[in-house]
Amino acid sequence: MKFAFIHAEKARLSTRRLCAALNVSRSGYYAWVGRPPSGRAVGDAKLIPVIRACYAKSRATYGSPRILRDLRALDYRIARKRVARLMRQEGLSARPPRRYRATTDSKHTLPIAPNVVARHFQADGPNRVWVTDMTYVWTWEGWLFLAAIVDVFSRRIVGWAVADHLRTELPLEALGMALGIRQPQEGLVHHSDRGCQYASEIYRSELSARGIVCSMSRVGDCWDNAVAESFFATLKTELIYRRPWPTKHEARTAIHDYIGAFYNPHRRHSSLGYLSPMDYERQHAAGAAA
Repeated sequence: MKFAFIHAEKARLSTRRLCAALNVSRSGYYAWVGRPPSGRAVGDAKLIPVIRACYAKSRATYGSPRILRDLRALDYRIARKRVARLMRQEGLSARPPRRYRATTDSKHTLPIAPNVVARHFQADGPNRVWVTDMTYVWTWEGWLFLAAIVDVFSRRIVGWAVADHLRTELPLEALGMALGIRQPQEGLVHHSDRGCQYASEIYRSELSARGIVCSMSRVGDCWDNAVAESFFATLKTELIYRRPWPTKHEARTAIHDYIGAFYNPHRRHSSLGYLSPMDYERQHAAGAAA
């Protein structure tokens, strides 16, 4: 490191003075300059562009665990510590999560369903358990709201909708998308918080008409709907908090792109063995067919 510093600063100060200040010999420095790079240094130089490409593909969101899986998918045999070291060297890092406020209005007299899920966020196949919630996005034009439905089995977002209001039509639109795409059989469990939108007669009637079992969290307990909360935290960390949103149209377009073009098909999940939701479902379908 001392020799590298001398090499970088020798245009401003003499080599003699730099070597004296750092208590190293000039002969040692000149030997270092003429020495060929080590095999590790050559390997690092080849890895860095690949790591940067993986990081860019992740939309600058992945840390070393997910970058490591990308590299192994490309047949690189490498340790996580080396990936972490090179990412630190290049200034590449995952984005830390931030807290966000709740959007739930549970102070109503509408019917409340029992908590069927009871924090058991596991399923043995797609369309067994869905969890849903709503969150907010601030733009310069005012608030924008997102309703999303997550399949617990694969963490895939099976339905979503964005609007500038929190009326029941918003989660109903997300539900309609999920039902139209997935066509679930009767017995699917639909889990939400106790928000008035989910407890409304029109929403519950839609679930009942499709033979879907309604489940609701306890009051004020975010852990009862942790899968949906986790998705929103990821969305905000990796997309929403990274830049201002001048218009609602920009934010709406970016959310649709993030979910449809990145999160579902490409984003690696630690709970899925670092597969994306769609890859995890494909792997399950292939195993079932075999």
